Amino acid sequence: TLDDLDQRVKEAGLEITFRQSFFSDPAAPVRNLKRQDARIIVGLFYETEARKVFCEVYKEKLYGKKYVWFLIGWYADNWFRIKDPAINCTEAEMAEAVEGHVTTEIVMLNPENTRSISNMTSQEFIEKLQKRLGKNPEETGGFQEAPLAYDAIWALALALNKTSAELVKKGLRLEDFNYNNKNITDEIYRALNSSAFEGVSGHVVFDASGSRMAWTLIEQLQGGVYKKIGYYDSTKDNLSWYNNDKWIGGAPPADYTKVITTFRFLSQKLFISVSVLASLGILLAIICLAFNIYNGHVRYIQNSQPYLNNMTAVGCTLALAAVFPLGLDGYHIGPGLFPFVCQARLWLLGLGFSLAYGSMFTKIWWVHTVFTKKEEKKEKRKTLEPWKLYATVGLLVGLDVVTLIIWQIVDPLHRTIEEFTKEEPKTDTDVSILPQLEHCSSTKMNTWLGIFYGFKGLLLLLGIFLAYETKSVSTEKINDHRAVGMAIYNVAVLCLITAPVTMILSSQQDAAFAFASLAVVFSSYITLVVLFVPKMRRLITRGEWQSEQQDTMKTGSSTNNNEEEKSRLLEKDNRELEKIIAE
Repeated sequence: TLDDLDQRVKEAGLEITFRQSFFSDPAAPVRNLKRQDARIIVGLFYETEARKVFCEVYKEKLYGKKYVWFLIGWYADNWFRIKDPAINCTEAEMAEAVEGHVTTEIVMLNPENTRSISNMTSQEFIEKLQKRLGKNPEETGGFQEAPLAYDAIWALALALNKTSAELVKKGLRLEDFNYNNKNITDEIYRALNSSAFEGVSGHVVFDASGSRMAWTLIEQLQGGVYKKIGYYDSTKDNLSWYNNDKWIGGAPPADYTKVITTFRFLSQKLFISVSVLASLGILLAIICLAFNIYNGHVRYIQNSQPYLNNMTAVGCTLALAAVFPLGLDGYHIGPGLFPFVCQARLWLLGLGFSLAYGSMFTKIWWVHTVFTKKEEKKEKRKTLEPWKLYATVGLLVGLDVVTLIIWQIVDPLHRTIEEFTKEEPKTDTDVSILPQLEHCSSTKMNTWLGIFYGFKGLLLLLGIFLAYETKSVSTEKINDHRAVGMAIYNVAVLCLITAPVTMILSSQQDAAFAFASLAVVFSSYITLVVLFVPKMRRLITRGEWQSEQQDTMKTGSSTNNNEEEKSRLLEKDNRELEKIIAE
């Protein structure tokens, strides 16, 4: 039966996930069924084993709305209520475990009230049989199968009758039959194979292999009682369904746990809030840039190396613009565009950091290099060539560009999926949710991040050191280096904290985005405010852009020289006082 079923389901495109057999104790096989997430289970065992199996089914909770059991239909109707010393389950527990199972069996009694070849209806046959048997005919062995036995005798009689007629034509008799007479055997086979008549069990016909092609009765246990829910006629391939089947969950169970893939997307409220902050930051950067360019002729602005400040403003703009691709995920874009978003994040952040921090680092570097030298090298302080400043920024940006190009060519960023533990929803037992999260990654992501973070980390630490070293230096060449130092402190602390935290929180999209984006936003805001707001305030309160124009017209460049001379004399006096104090 099992091999035949296996072949038929394969032909129908169905899959038997696995077979499980047992000899005495079904406990382990039932546990295996549950472990394998079996849902539709066909049980091929006799009545005594069925009780053992369903006692274990009750213990393992392998019943209810998630499962359906198919059993053999010729068990006694009260088979699960019979007391059995081999099991330790109560009648109520057994009834709960078997509720809703489906049985299939051959139709042994014609359900239609038609006269058979014996001139009896199926009901008349049963009445006659019960009279012969006397009391409690249902308890007599073979009572249910009696119509089949009766029709089998009729089939044999009709076949022999037909064979006899055919043998007469060939000059043979049935009485001449023996087991070596192939002619008579073939005639009997042909006669049986072509048999077709109405019996008390229904229409009697045999297939090529000699099996009875009868109707199949389909029943379901509903409320502890077997109810007919349909018939199947294999001769006509016709299923008669009564539509009275009942299921514990209201519907037939799924044949497996359906896994629904869901993506974890960034909180849109968070994305919009940070985007608004970033947009305001970009507006502030544009205002600062415009202010610096417009007042580029003012000496106070000129002495702050305005081109480097312009680079800082542009860098902050790029870094703030990176917030938008940082927040884009599958909610906004398809998988095809994701690699471009990944590249946009990398380039905007990389170049933004190089320009903004690189220009500030350059100022501090040169202030430290030129204005903290020994006495014998003081002549070099008189001149600080601007091209050296621009070359330093160009070197830092160039290193980033080369690294990013190599990274993009050798091991480009692409979309990767992180899968989390499956979640079981409370409402549906046949569904499990598989959360997934999109990431930008490459084959050797950790190596590239190590190179990037290592280089940037050294620059940040060196920037902090240089800012501390130059805090007491006073120079007119770069008059805002203290503000630059303050900005470097803040940016370095934010970056050094955020980088490792975002790596740890990479699986929590909202937290990772919040840390990374807010670090970029606050770094940019702090840098712009510290560098540009004091300049705006000074020019507005003192009106220096007007007086500077007038002074330049009157005195030309002599004022600048006098200021530098005063500065040098003060520095010389300061050094002499330091020597006296030391002595």
